[in-house]
Amino acid sequence: MKTKMYLALTGSIALTLLAASCKKNHDNNPTTPKAVTGVQLTSNATFGSIITDNNGRALYLFSDDAANVSTCTGGCAVAWPAFYKENPSIGTGLAAADFGVITNADGNKQTTYKGWPLYYYAKDVAVTDVNGDGVDKSWFIAKPDYTVMVSYAQLIGHDGNQYTSKSIAGTENSQYITDANGRTLYLFTKDTFKTNKFSTGVVAHDANWPIDAVTAVQSVPSILNKADFDVITVFGQTQLVYKGHPLYYFGQDNGVKGSTKGVSFPTPGAAIWQINNTTTVALTQ
Repeated sequence: MKTKMYLALTGSIALTLLAASCKKNHDNNPTTPKAVTGVQLTSNATFGSIITDNNGRALYLFSDDAANVSTCTGGCAVAWPAFYKENPSIGTGLAAADFGVITNADGNKQTTYKGWPLYYYAKDVAVTDVNGDGVDKSWFIAKPDYTVMVSYAQLIGHDGNQYTSKSIAGTENSQYITDANGRTLYLFTKDTFKTNKFSTGVVAHDANWPIDAVTAVQSVPSILNKADFDVITVFGQTQLVYKGHPLYYFGQDNGVKGSTKGVSFPTPGAAIWQINNTTTVALTQ
């Protein structure tokens, strides 16, 4: 009897040690990343809620993608691989309607968010890395709550000609501020500090230069200063303000991402309506 009990106890201990050994060996194995199935919101200590793939790897927007196209090709595409997933799963807090697909210049499909092609950054080694934000003042972490974004492109007026950032004829890759969907925002040179001098409250008139009606300033790209933005009330609506300038859309841009027709309106070179950027001179009281 004692011998049987001893053998049973010995066997039990051996099985326990074997199980522990197997568990230990299993725990030491590196974790295999899940397959990329879609996008989600991930909390980041620096940027708050950011858009990542379902493994938590950061995604980015490129300011040179002013229109709904990818301009990152060749060596750029090596450093900034395109993100694409057919029929991606959409995480909580994100809207499926904000995501789309384009075919980029390399002939590959790429997922877009609010019209902006999405990218990874090759120098993000750890899953939690966000090293790409602010690179060349052109790459920004993808976020769901940007109030504005920044574009870099040649400005094309409503007359089809090229313009500089000062609304005069010329060739220049200009920086300009857009809304979160890449639609160009303009200032009216006759406005005064936080005072809209254009809108009249008459729909037919105001539709020529609709205000950027936002209720609050949320996130802005890291090259901009959030303190430079504010909101004012105009005929019962709130209007976004940048450095004291009320901000408008141009009706003839028709809400098209990358359209900058307002820079030559009402006549080429008039410079009455201008784009906004980091060099915009602030209005004062």
